Amino acid sequence: MNQELDFILRIFSATVLGGLIGLEREYRSKEAGFRTHFLVALGAAMFMIVSAYGFEDVVLSGEHRWDISRIAAQVVSGIGFIGAGTIIFRKSENVVSGLTTAAGLWVTAGIGLACGGGMYILASACTLLVLVGLEAFNFFLHWFDKKRTKKLEEHHQA
Repeated sequence: MNQELDFILRIFSATVLGGLIGLEREYRSKEAGFRTHFLVALGAAMFMIVSAYGFEDVVLSGEHRWDISRIAAQVVSGIGFIGAGTIIFRKSENVVSGLTTAAGLWVTAGIGLACGGGMYILASACTLLVLVGLEAFNFFLHWFDKKRTKKLEEHHQA
């Protein structure tokens, strides 16, 4: 029963951390928001737990090697497929959009895997860095936009 509580803590921490990233994306009105990031982190944590502990009762002969990283690797591939679906190229505008969303889903899956593996500090630090990176980028975009607007106004007044 103690192990089950540990597993619940792992999936709970994954959903909280993934949800935080999702809230930021939701606030920015991006394609994948709270629910998507929440589910990606939860699913990744669950797959990690099942991979590491779900088959402990399987008896293996000396010839077989149990590799828990195989399921985690498939999570990475699966999220790559989902992320690819968020990337759109608009030929008429020659613009690619959705790359940050795809990368956010990818890193959120990694955070979920880390939580599933019991690496709470690593997952929390990664979440913090993702949020800082996303917000810092927005801050600098607004800062540059204000500077550009000010220069344009000065140029038109001259």
